[in-house]
Amino acid sequence: MTGIIPLKKGENITSFFAVNKVRRIVGEKKAGHTGTLDPNATGVLPIAMGGATRFIELLPTHKKAYKATFKTGMRTDTLDIWGTVTETFEKDVTFDEVLKAVEGFKGEIMQIPPMYSALKKDGVRLYELARQGKEVERTPRKCEIYQLVAGKCDNGEYSLYCECSAGTYIRTLIDDIGSVLGSGAVMTSLERTYACGVNIDECYTLEELSALQENGEIEKAVIPIEKLLECYPKVTVTDNQAVRFKNGGDLMAQRVRGLEGFGLYRVYGLNQFLGLGEFSENSESLKVKRIYNDGR
Repeated sequence: MTGIIPLKKGENITSFFAVNKVRRIVGEKKAGHTGTLDPNATGVLPIAMGGATRFIELLPTHKKAYKATFKTGMRTDTLDIWGTVTETFEKDVTFDEVLKAVEGFKGEIMQIPPMYSALKKDGVRLYELARQGKEVERTPRKCEIYQLVAGKCDNGEYSLYCECSAGTYIRTLIDDIGSVLGSGAVMTSLERTYACGVNIDECYTLEELSALQENGEIEKAVIPIEKLLECYPKVTVTDNQAVRFKNGGDLMAQRVRGLEGFGLYRVYGLNQFLGLGEFSENSESLKVKRIYNDGR
């Protein structure tokens, strides 16, 4: 099987476990996810199957969306409710203060990645150092918050809807909001609602995927890989060019209709998706970036 399985990951399972579970359900040896979700986080986890795994690093990641909840009055070492409390605050916070604080985080911001993250420092995962009680200096990273909306929950917590660039840590965002409030803040839940072109309403739970497989309908859950690559412009080549491209050969740029500007292109020919080509500056040809192979 080649394509994307849009999984709705549940709580208390790792992304690695989820991939292996889907792989066994589908009966496919090659599989990989397109971006880790923490065990306590839920939501969109696109899983590439078969030949689609070769396109993982080329899928669009410039925009992701999350729904989160948070509470004020404390900080933890993991910046979420599942960590060890490191500081408490007596300050009461009003919803108006939360709205004002949130407003200041829209647009381009700088974030310091949390210690409990998969980023590496000198070849070692930060969370491994954190578990040893070590804290190291992290370089602030630029990210962009496209949309940020706060709400008030019935239990005294607050909700947060965030559309942001890849690499944004919602835990860190909430911790930074808590710092502005002077009351601390920790994330209490997180659901990813959009990633790599996949919406939450397109996703299936592990139980739903198992049911589809048992009924011989698992193909209903598969998204063709080319659908998630629609951010790249499309070019259609002749039959002879298609054969050359499928065999790994470059195509003369001036002979490829619709080729305008530098970058990646979806290449179609022989009535099918052939793969991705790249037209680079100072190049006179469309070079093969990835060849699509339904059989792997």
